[in-house]
Amino acid sequence: MPVKKTRTSKTAAKPAGLLERLAAGPVICAEGYLFEFERRGYLQAGAYVPEVVLEHPGLVVGLHRDFVHAGSDVVEAFTYYAHRAKLKMVGREKDLARINRAALSIARKVARSTGTLLAGDICNTSIYALDDTASHKQARRTFDEQIGWAVDAGVDFIVGETYSWGSEALLALAAIKRSGKPAVMTLSVPREGRMRDGWTLTETAKRLQDGGADVVGLNCARGPATTLPLVREVRSAVTCHVAALPVPYRTTPAEPTFQSLTDPHGNPDGRPFPTALDPFLCSRYEIAEFGKEAFNLGARYLGVCCGAGPHHIRSLAEALGRRPPASRYSPDMSKHILFGSDKRLRQDYLEYARRNYRPAAPASG
Repeated sequence: MPVKKTRTSKTAAKPAGLLERLAAGPVICAEGYLFEFERRGYLQAGAYVPEVVLEHPGLVVGLHRDFVHAGSDVVEAFTYYAHRAKLKMVGREKDLARINRAALSIARKVARSTGTLLAGDICNTSIYALDDTASHKQARRTFDEQIGWAVDAGVDFIVGETYSWGSEALLALAAIKRSGKPAVMTLSVPREGRMRDGWTLTETAKRLQDGGADVVGLNCARGPATTLPLVREVRSAVTCHVAALPVPYRTTPAEPTFQSLTDPHGNPDGRPFPTALDPFLCSRYEIAEFGKEAFNLGARYLGVCCGAGPHHIRSLAEALGRRPPASRYSPDMSKHILFGSDKRLRQDYLEYARRNYRPAAPASG
């Protein structure tokens, strides 16, 4: 008599979450959607409200996929500045729920189809003030609203980002903790080197860790050169994981934030922020070097913020030993008609380049 076969249920293994991935190695997160869509002509500089989520959702899908293709481990929902105060500024407060739910739905589809982590996102409220208790109540409402939609969407963790008030960051963290989701908290340290409420960076980082943050660190405002010293400060202050997501601009100790950069050429008022920053843009190789240095300092949650393109994320990933799909197209100058080394190239072309395009020797002291 034949043996009757019984079905065995097979359940797919649950993908590793944020903390498991951080325990195993670095996690890369691409940010910078506001600047990229402004450059493309789908978002207005100034208000920086992500209306593109509702008006051109396919473009948002495409940018998420481009960043994953380049090596991002995280799809961060494009809900930065999609809060009540900002939407009210452009007359779209009625779209508050719709824009958040749409952004989260878009990000969820990309994350689940690519095996990446889905992150909710809340940010500085733009209305918070230290001695204004009414603004604290508004901020808590803002955080709770956006976190509620993120939880409904099934996010893996929530990013609270770009806080220049340490006390506002603590309000955001408390709201995330109430949701039960892991919290990544990143600060945007002002030019003067202290938070706007007067707290030092190390004091703020410690308070966030004590408040239950799983990752504490830095994003936005500062470029690689002026972010790295602060990464060292945060790493020495906390035992939790550390984040580092600078803007890809050449800030300096004299002008440590991209808002403080000056340039008398090519912009209306001598201030390149936010739409004339092109001369200060870091190359992909500078971002790769930043990634290696930040990792060596102990940062494990790494990325690039406002101004980033997929090429920056790919170089960061490669610097950390990754080969994302986009690495198939990483530069290979060996076949270039003027600068290559392939024996099939015309030697007279290569000789022409050696005569005419040889890098100038550095000036002697």
